[in-house]
Amino acid sequence: MIKRRGAAAMGMKFGCHGYTWQLSYDMQSDRLPQIMDVIAEGCFGGLDTQVAMLGRFSNHPELLKEELQRRGLELAALTLSLPWLFLKETDEEREAADHFINYLGHFPNALLNVVQMPGTNRDQLKVRQHNVLNCVNEIGRRAADKGIVTALHPNSPPGSLFRTEEDYKVMFDGLDTEVIGYTPDAGHIACGGMDVAEIFERYRPFIKHVHFKDASADHIWEAMGEGTIDFRRIVSHLRDTGYKGWIMVEEESAKAVVDPDGAMRANSLYVQEQLLTLL
Repeated sequence: MIKRRGAAAMGMKFGCHGYTWQLSYDMQSDRLPQIMDVIAEGCFGGLDTQVAMLGRFSNHPELLKEELQRRGLELAALTLSLPWLFLKETDEEREAADHFINYLGHFPNALLNVVQMPGTNRDQLKVRQHNVLNCVNEIGRRAADKGIVTALHPNSPPGSLFRTEEDYKVMFDGLDTEVIGYTPDAGHIACGGMDVAEIFERYRPFIKHVHFKDASADHIWEAMGEGTIDFRRIVSHLRDTGYKGWIMVEEESAKAVVDPDGAMRANSLYVQEQLLTLL
């Protein structure tokens, strides 16, 4: 029997990220109802999705709320990926951010993840890092004014600006943590060459949201439990330090590319058997 949303009583909840069904930062899609059906079958209680996947719900938050409620799910977060190439947001970037800040006003407990869309290189790294941090801090301030929590989600493709331990030091030196927190992604931390559990523990005070996916020692995406990341240690630390937020599971393995539904059903069983038992 599937244990549905079993962590809720402890304040920590497991959800599912829609990125497994997308695996692209900018590909538009309109598959959320089918994705929500798969999520609702398992132990997951919520959805975190790229805004590019909202489809028919992009301008209709009330319709998304109805679909979630019908399945007994919550919107945990929206993930906004933009380049932020300049010191200030472009008009288009600001319009997009403000649209989804206002959108989240319909979901009082949901959070806005902001992700720097990776480029093709890390040229002029310090300037580009500074520009991204300035832009996301501004988004965090505007969101905070409307009661929305924002968190920065670093990633690890070669063109990412915050992918190594040294990058993380720059990131946390530049973040205005009064208005913007941190969304650690276990897989991206591993693929950035860092000790995943140690990063979670070092930056625990700033964590507002969590993404889990697994990877091998040679930085190949794997299904949950088939890589090298010690998820049990991370969950135990979050539990022991009073974390009350979401852990969102996703996968980018070759299996997920072929069969995202099956991949997330398998991950649901892993969470139920290996992680919910810790709470």
